[in-house]
Amino acid sequence: MTIRHKLRLWWRGHWLWVCIALLAAVSVILPAVYLAGLEENTRRYLVAMNVASLPWGLANTLVFVGFLYLLQFGGGFARFRKVRINSEAVRVRFTDVVGLGQAKREAWEVVQLLRDRRRLNSIGGHILRGVLMSGPPGCGKTLLAKAIAAEAGVPFLSVSGAEFVEVFVGVGAARVRKLFRQARDYAAAYGACIIFIDEIEVIGRTRILHDAFGGGAETNSTQNQLLLELDGLSGGGDNIVVIGATNAREDILDPALLRPGRFDRKIFVGRPNLAERELLFGYYLGKIKRDPQLDVARLARKAVGKTPAEIENVVREAALIAARGKKDFATMRDMTSAIERIELGVEHRLSLTPREREMTAWHEAGHVLALYLTHPANDVFKVSIRQRGGALGVVHSMPREEIHSADRDTLLAHIRVSLGGYAAEQLRYGVTTEGVGLDFAAAMELAHKMVWRLGMGDSALAGDYPVIPETQLSESVKQKLNEDTQRIISGQLAQVQKLLREERPAAEALVRELLAREELDFDEIADVMLKCGKPPRVMQPAAEPASSESGARIPAGN
Repeated sequence: MTIRHKLRLWWRGHWLWVCIALLAAVSVILPAVYLAGLEENTRRYLVAMNVASLPWGLANTLVFVGFLYLLQFGGGFARFRKVRINSEAVRVRFTDVVGLGQAKREAWEVVQLLRDRRRLNSIGGHILRGVLMSGPPGCGKTLLAKAIAAEAGVPFLSVSGAEFVEVFVGVGAARVRKLFRQARDYAAAYGACIIFIDEIEVIGRTRILHDAFGGGAETNSTQNQLLLELDGLSGGGDNIVVIGATNAREDILDPALLRPGRFDRKIFVGRPNLAERELLFGYYLGKIKRDPQLDVARLARKAVGKTPAEIENVVREAALIAARGKKDFATMRDMTSAIERIELGVEHRLSLTPREREMTAWHEAGHVLALYLTHPANDVFKVSIRQRGGALGVVHSMPREEIHSADRDTLLAHIRVSLGGYAAEQLRYGVTTEGVGLDFAAAMELAHKMVWRLGMGDSALAGDYPVIPETQLSESVKQKLNEDTQRIISGQLAQVQKLLREERPAAEALVRELLAREELDFDEIADVMLKCGKPPRVMQPAAEPASSESGARIPAGN
């Protein structure tokens, strides 16, 4: 049975060349036999006439057959690039994927179902129809899908949702039929097949059922065909698993696509945690020459919220910086510079007056003091008065650990840090600069959110007021909400001003160091604070990684 299906699969891929070879042989042999029985002059005349008209005949035939094929069968419009990947060629195993602990556990269930499909079928069960992988880009969705195919030992078809979109109505549906027809052939020959559709939101978004201009007709027909194939109504689809990947929110997908029996499992592939980031840095740093004393745990803490792809990019950029500096290996300063270059942009020099440069230093010192002395969750990793991305200076801060839901104290600390630059300029010069504009915007936006949406104002008003039409809100309610917002801004500004007045010697020490060195790292800031009598803030090491990840070699990157 398997041999027959493999022969059928071979025939589907090579039938055209076989027919061409047979046609060419017949076209040569029959005329040769016929011409052999004719007189010499007649034979020469017929050969000359046919040779002279051959190019035009071939051209007309190709044009006619080509257009007929396109119109009748979708031809080139429904054609896919070669997407099949043999499971033997996929060298990614589950032990090779760094991090993604929860996602890997859920994906392993899919592998077990594919491996035990015969036993499952014997008791009347069916393997999954579809698995939806969602999460930020660069977290490893494609790599995890390849690992599933490699571990299950089945063929892997990879396409993108954009490949189903065409200007001609019906082409997307034809491509879906063709894709699943190939998958059924592979499933019959090898026992099962995996289809991986990246960017599935392109064809899976909520259907437009009342479109006056008909612009959604093609997407609707493509999605309807996909739903039909997922239901297995076309036959022979019991051993086909469709893995869809999307960076978009799940709620933009059509509910019919997400119901049980279609995408039965949903796997969230999120950003790595602290221990996983340490493993990722360890793996990528193993590819380059680096300082043996480089603190990988601190790097993991500097990379809160970064995806595996972003971590790889940081290490690559650090290697480039070290090479440009004619160093033999990458150091911690190279890694820090790489993070700043990626997040803040390339530094450039502006011709600042001495007063403007000093005001910039005071502005950034105000941010640093508010952050270092009052923030409960964030650390300042670097302060700089070098120009990047249009800003005259910058304070680079990151959370000490992943915080998925900030409390009121943390949000108020964010506002204090934003107002620190304004308070410092006002304390030293009595006037402020345009540099406070973006700080005010960030502080006002956060205070407005706290009051209008999160119920964190001083009054008893609690609720998500922006969801109510503005015309239905009374003027008294809006006035109270606005007063609560301004009260938060004024209260935090007063605290920052008091802090800077009390800690003016520390602010002046920071300004002196910034003017002399232009940039200060965490340790250098801590030294300045220690000299001013402030206790140092020690960065805690990362937690020990799980033992199941200790042997990982290839990190998850999409």
